[in-house]
Amino acid sequence: MAPVEAGKRAGMLKESIREHNYRYYVLDDPIISDQEYDLMMRELQEIEEAFPELITPDSPTQRVGGEPLTAFGTVRHPVPLLSLGNAFSDAELQDFDRRVRDQVGTAEYVAELKIDGLSVALTYRDGKLTTGATRGDGVVGEDITANIRTVRAIPLSLPRRLPLMAVRGEVYMPKKAFDRLNDGRENAGEPLLANPRNAAAGSMRQLDPRVTASRALGAFFYSVLDLNPDAGAEPGQRTTAGDRENDSDAPQTQAAALELLQELGLPVNPHRRLCVSIAEVIEFCEEWQDKRHSLPYEIDGIVVKVNSLAQQERLGTTSKNPRWAIAYKFPAERVITTVRDIVLRVGRTGVLTPTAILEPVRVAGSTVSRATLHNEDMIDEKDIRIGDTVVIQKAGDVIPEVVGVLPEKRGGHETPFTWPASCPECGAEVVRLPGEAARRCTGLGCPAQLREGIIHFASRDAMDIEGLGPAVIGLLLDAGLIRDVGDLYYLKFEDLVRLERMGAKSADNLLAALNQSKDNNLGQLIFGLGIRLVGSRAAKILAGYFGSLDRLMAASVEELTAIPEIGPKMAESIVGFFRQEGNRKVLNKLVAAGVKTVEAGGRKENQTLAGKAFVITGTLDSMSRKEAQTAIEELGGTVSSSVGKKTDYVVVGAEPGSKYDRALELINSKENPSLQILAEREYLALIGRS
Repeated sequence: MAPVEAGKRAGMLKESIREHNYRYYVLDDPIISDQEYDLMMRELQEIEEAFPELITPDSPTQRVGGEPLTAFGTVRHPVPLLSLGNAFSDAELQDFDRRVRDQVGTAEYVAELKIDGLSVALTYRDGKLTTGATRGDGVVGEDITANIRTVRAIPLSLPRRLPLMAVRGEVYMPKKAFDRLNDGRENAGEPLLANPRNAAAGSMRQLDPRVTASRALGAFFYSVLDLNPDAGAEPGQRTTAGDRENDSDAPQTQAAALELLQELGLPVNPHRRLCVSIAEVIEFCEEWQDKRHSLPYEIDGIVVKVNSLAQQERLGTTSKNPRWAIAYKFPAERVITTVRDIVLRVGRTGVLTPTAILEPVRVAGSTVSRATLHNEDMIDEKDIRIGDTVVIQKAGDVIPEVVGVLPEKRGGHETPFTWPASCPECGAEVVRLPGEAARRCTGLGCPAQLREGIIHFASRDAMDIEGLGPAVIGLLLDAGLIRDVGDLYYLKFEDLVRLERMGAKSADNLLAALNQSKDNNLGQLIFGLGIRLVGSRAAKILAGYFGSLDRLMAASVEELTAIPEIGPKMAESIVGFFRQEGNRKVLNKLVAAGVKTVEAGGRKENQTLAGKAFVITGTLDSMSRKEAQTAIEELGGTVSSSVGKKTDYVVVGAEPGSKYDRALELINSKENPSLQILAEREYLALIGRS
């Protein structure tokens, strides 16, 4: 085939494949067989192999390519990606409608299905997909462009070469794909994923796009974030209401925005309704509450938006939520089943957690056979017995829980649950300490505590050891290669490759991840040790205050309780942990292996904000909300989510919300006259970054 002829044929194939992708993934209306589609893809691949100069970034053959990433970069969104406020009843929807009408008068609404997936933002320049990002903190997200390109429902190019277009949507995992993924994990002895939402989020955060491509993800888009049809316009400047009136490309309503997205080949959910009243919105919500489980994907509610974009601008936003939209969350679905048994699981701190083994029953779209019972008090309070008929629901449509017992269904064969005097894992004595709801195993060598403790040590918020999941930890323990977290850093390649399902590459990757974790910050190590009552936030505070593990180990209860947010119980737990000889031996192993036990730069002597309570509202130009919080905590301050009488400073960024109003109210009413409101430049000066 001559180059000119090859170019023409490749162009025809690309266009045809794009059209069939659109019909299959967006319209759900394929007109050719899978075999015919595969033949076209194969022909295009063969042409591009023969004529590499014909390969373009938006070619259907280029969805997956390149080497796996080592880390994700960051992307600043053109406009903040806010989260939605929630409504849980008809009355709360009516309150939302009343607030809207008080500000803008009569309003129409667009009701859309709330897809249960991962929120993403895409940018197209000159009609080509250039960037895909997660929502992140709403201002800055992770760059997942390589993974976004693997989702076949997402076009790599638009039919119109708009200079700039940014859109927001949701990547989701269909129910069938989720079931296939969990079947494969179960066969491989890997832990099952909790729900399709978590599966979608995990799939989009794979460093190897080939893994993402294998997950059969879908997507729906619902918002135009930025649109510059004028080639001379500056990127990142969202069109205003006035611009829209004079610009035929810019939608003036949410309904028109959805139509534009669909016209440009982006998948838009077909189940939506333009409602002229809140009564119609409520009717739509009730309709889909009954029909939602018939969908091939999960939804967890209905999103209600003011249709007019001009009215949206007038309504504005708080620091977190738009005032022109709200999410109606479906009430948890309840069903009746039977308790077959009650079993105990021993956690990393020795707590025995009871779980109800249920007669399998379908609830909220999936089959449930287990439900947590939390602790002894819950079992006693609800009088849950083995053999009881119970009502269960999924909390947030995710976690199964027992709502209550139906005592009228009892036939006399039900058996009260009896707590064992000894641990079901190691046989050590089980005790319930005064003032606590939990029963605990007292065995220092309890294998269940050891397993759960190592899982915690390797978790993301702790030492974040890639590849060291529960299944691998189980293999290491069963093989006798580890007895505590210190042993992890002495594993050898030749020992690992002998393990079942542990090849040479997996062994190399695990050893590399362990070596990398040695340089984690001190707060991660402290949290990873699993000291009772010490969460990730307290661990950061301790690391910042003491600066080294040695100083923390030598601290007294009095010195610890002098630190804001470290109470007497936590202080006693910390001192008791480091007093145990077994724990000290493990720490010596970590130190000898080269695990960093000193905070970068040593102890932060500058604790000028110690004891000061902050609240941050609005969007800061110089840093993200998380970065601002970290800066305050490094200087000894604390950051809260609400303004109160004990708040010392409220840091105010662009578009502050109700927290700013509350701060003014407390100052003016003299309830908190010492409260200071800081503009961003004043905040930066306070933390020494002006």
